[in-house]
Amino acid sequence: MLQTQDRFSPSLTDWREFLESIYRGRKLYTYGSGRSIPLQPQDIWIVCRGLVQLSTLYPSGDEAIVGIAYASLPFGLPFTQLSTFEATALSEVVLMRLHLAEIEQSPSLAQGLFQQMSYRLRQTEALLAMGGYRRIEDRLRQLLVMLKQEMGQPTPEGTRIGVRLTHQQVASLIGTTRVTVTRLLNQFRDEGVLIIDGTRHFVIPYSEVVSE
Repeated sequence: MLQTQDRFSPSLTDWREFLESIYRGRKLYTYGSGRSIPLQPQDIWIVCRGLVQLSTLYPSGDEAIVGIAYASLPFGLPFTQLSTFEATALSEVVLMRLHLAEIEQSPSLAQGLFQQMSYRLRQTEALLAMGGYRRIEDRLRQLLVMLKQEMGQPTPEGTRIGVRLTHQQVASLIGTTRVTVTRLLNQFRDEGVLIIDGTRHFVIPYSEVVSE
């Protein structure tokens, strides 16, 4: 069980350090890209490494993306009222599993989870707003902005998106086809507003602006 006498400041750095202290000695779970992650009513998953797609299904069977969980972010059934909620690894992921009883015994952990869920809420709002753009090109630009803000890493070339996404995964996030995404990414690259590096990660050059 978690210790309750911890001192936790709500900054992102402190949250990650706090999580690292929890990782020690705990079992971690690894899921390969494309694997469905099991969800239980009393369990909360925290991403240690990788990217998880959170989605729901409409009665028609169509899928809607409602969030992306990356390093340090939590997800699980306790955080949703959706009747259908699924979590799928977009890359190889390493996860830590917590039980609600552990969170109830640690005010610091509960505080940190609340803060991280506020990030998730803003992200979900951004994804919903993205769907309001009629042009697929604009949706893709907004997705790149969101990824840059949430998981960007500085490099000599520009801001590198920390997780590698396939064209199909990008298409699912913005509600279009893989062929359209491939065409638009090639267009962005030709325009100089996007670099795809040797490891197939997206890089947004410092000298160019993907409109925010």
